[in-house]
Amino acid sequence: MVRREVWTHLLAYNLIRRSILQSAQASGCSPRELSFTAAMQSIAASWLVAVLSDRSMFGVLVQTHLTNLAGHRVGKRPDRVEPRAVKRRPKPHRLLTKPRAEARLELLAGAST
Repeated sequence: MVRREVWTHLLAYNLIRRSILQSAQASGCSPRELSFTAAMQSIAASWLVAVLSDRSMFGVLVQTHLTNLAGHRVGKRPDRVEPRAVKRRPKPHRLLTKPRAEARLELLAGAST
């Protein structure tokens, strides 16, 4: 079942990329300029309409869909470089190695003596 799920995800990914490529070719831009997330959401939203439409409207819906995909461009992000580093710093506190309730009781017992 896991293999089937992985292959299904790969198939969906490739179909979304193909629709992005078709939209980019129709609009004369690069496929890398179009948003994958917007394409995925648009395709998911249009499935119900495609199933309920008749054959004569299906071609019009596909053309409209491809035209709309070209409108979702990825913004320009020049000089987008992130350092590879761990942000979390070691803390001066000990790790909690027992249940919180036990540790709380020990603290209260130590404070009363």
